[in-house]
Amino acid sequence: MTDLHAVRATLNYSEDNGQPPDYYFYEPDPSVKINPPGTDVHEMAIHDAWPLRHDIRLDKEGFELHDFDPSFKDFGDEAQVKQVFYQQVVDFVKTHTGAKRVEVFDHTIRQRLPADLKQQTEVQRPAVLLVHSDYTVKSGPQRVHDILPYDAPQLLQGRVAFYNVWKPLYQRVEELPLAMCDASTHDEGDMLRMELKYLDRTGEIYVMRHSPKHRWMFFPFMEAHHALILKTYDSATDGRCRFMGHSAFEHPDTAPDALKRESIEVRTMAFF
Repeated sequence: MTDLHAVRATLNYSEDNGQPPDYYFYEPDPSVKINPPGTDVHEMAIHDAWPLRHDIRLDKEGFELHDFDPSFKDFGDEAQVKQVFYQQVVDFVKTHTGAKRVEVFDHTIRQRLPADLKQQTEVQRPAVLLVHSDYTVKSGPQRVHDILPYDAPQLLQGRVAFYNVWKPLYQRVEELPLAMCDASTHDEGDMLRMELKYLDRTGEIYVMRHSPKHRWMFFPFMEAHHALILKTYDSATDGRCRFMGHSAFEHPDTAPDALKRESIEVRTMAFF
C-alpha cells in the first residue's frame, strides 16, 4: 500500500497482562482489583485515507467511506431518528454489503456531555478514545439472540455481520476524528477480550494490544454527506476481515476554534 501523508497521534491500547481488561457500570466492592483498558499509550502514524477511498474494502481493511444523503436533520427527535433515519441506514448497509436483511438495534449520538459512562444513554460524550472493536466471537451471536430471539437459530446458520454506520450530524468534523486500524495488519492475538461488568450480567468487546505492524487511517474533515461503514463482527471464517479496531483521537493540528464534533453511530446486524 502506498505510503500516505500521516499525522502522529497517541492511541490508547490495552496491556496484554493475561487478565481480561474490565469496566464496571456500578461501583465494585473495594476488594476488587480493577484491570482498566487503554493504559498502554502509543504514538502512531495515522494516514490520510482519502486517496485510497475507492480502494478500501470492508472485507479486507474492515471499513469503507461512501456518500450519504444529508437531508435528515431531526437528530434531536428520537422517534424521527428511529422511524426515518434508521431506514436510510438500512438501505445504505444493504447497498454497500449486499445483505438481504439488515436490522438496526441501537444508535449513539455523541455530543459534549459529562464523561461519566454510567450517566450516558443514547447521547454520550463526543468520542471514545480507546482502541476497540464492539463485538467478540461470543458476544456477536449472543447479540443476535438478544435482539431476534425467535429468528436467531435459523439466522445464525448463515453468515451474519455487524456494521456500524458513523457520520457527522450537521457539519464537518474538525476535532476528534475517527481512526481505523487496517484489519489486514492485525493478528488474531492482538484482540483482547474486555469484560463489561453490569449488576446483572457481564458483556464483552475487544480491545487491542499494540503492534508496530498496525496501519492506521482516517478521513480528515468528513462532511455531513459522508458516512463510514465499519465492520465490528463477521461470522465468516474464510479469511476476510472479522473485526476492525477503531478509536477517536486527538489530532495534533486541531485549531483552537475548531467546530465541536457532533456525530451519530448506528449499529446494525446484516444477514446474507
